[in-house]
Amino acid sequence: MERADNGLAFLLQYENIAWYDTGTVKILDRRVYPSKVEFVTCNKYEDVAHAITDMVTQSAGPYTAAGMGMALAAFQAQHLNESLFDEYMQKAAYTLSHARPTTISRMESITNGCLKVAQAARSEGFAVDIAIQNHTIEKMNIRYRNIAGLARHLIDLFPEKGTVMTQCYGETIVGQMLKVARERSCEIKIICPETRPYFQGARLTASVACEMGYDVTVITDNMVAHTIQNRNVDVFTSAADAICLDGHIVNKVGTLQIAIVAKHFGIPYFVTGIPDKEHSTIDTITIEERDPEYCLQAMGIRTVMDGVKGYYPSFDITPPHLVSGVVTDCGVFSPYDIQSYY
Repeated sequence: MERADNGLAFLLQYENIAWYDTGTVKILDRRVYPSKVEFVTCNKYEDVAHAITDMVTQSAGPYTAAGMGMALAAFQAQHLNESLFDEYMQKAAYTLSHARPTTISRMESITNGCLKVAQAARSEGFAVDIAIQNHTIEKMNIRYRNIAGLARHLIDLFPEKGTVMTQCYGETIVGQMLKVARERSCEIKIICPETRPYFQGARLTASVACEMGYDVTVITDNMVAHTIQNRNVDVFTSAADAICLDGHIVNKVGTLQIAIVAKHFGIPYFVTGIPDKEHSTIDTITIEERDPEYCLQAMGIRTVMDGVKGYYPSFDITPPHLVSGVVTDCGVFSPYDIQSYY
């Protein structure tokens, strides 16, 4: 099977996201990368769900982990009779898809696809775990290729020697954006806000950009306005955890404030991704609130006095009037006309 991860950075190689291998799933621990390259080994599908909840993997990583977790569930249930097997797989699908509340609809589409593959493989006498793994890899190939098309539309919007600000770690679009820019000899510079409390911008996006040979600078999250004002930033771009059909964008907390600043200084904000049919309006979204203790430390070192409280919403909502365009695999859409995508 030809793979679409060729030429991309370490973080975007399939085995370095989540990988099933005969009764285990190994997931790269993004909480410590690049300081350490460590994998979390999951022996049960529940371990995979916990890894997703605990942010061992994030961005698009949970989509891959969920597929590999379903392969692991099939391995665990392989000796059950048909009715018990189906019941076991349904439970695994629910547990994996609900590991984080904001992306349930996208995760359900993955786990439901794995259930169909499992039924077909079992009826035809094939190894169900391998069938689901192969299905997951092929879905990754499709996603990577679609995002490559999306990246070409995005790069069309960049100046040839511009400065691009990102937010958090947009996974596939980050790698494909940089790959397409390299193919077109676009000499863009990247500025990454650090994205506390997990520092995904500093640790993940900046690592991918650096590994792929780009001029990349990390700033703290409270330097965004000053940097846009004084470092000739040309464009702000981010991925999205959900793109509602009413034009609202849900992404890593901090996206809204960068969009506000970008609007103030007159630079465009382009969000990338596929609109979510399941989210016709922003009212269908649940904003996940995580353990506030994460905001009271930096990379494991406590930064506040005992008794101080924290607050940690994982995502925020950017309204359509702050979005210059929604860049998809089918082209660029106005945030007020996203339904035309379908």
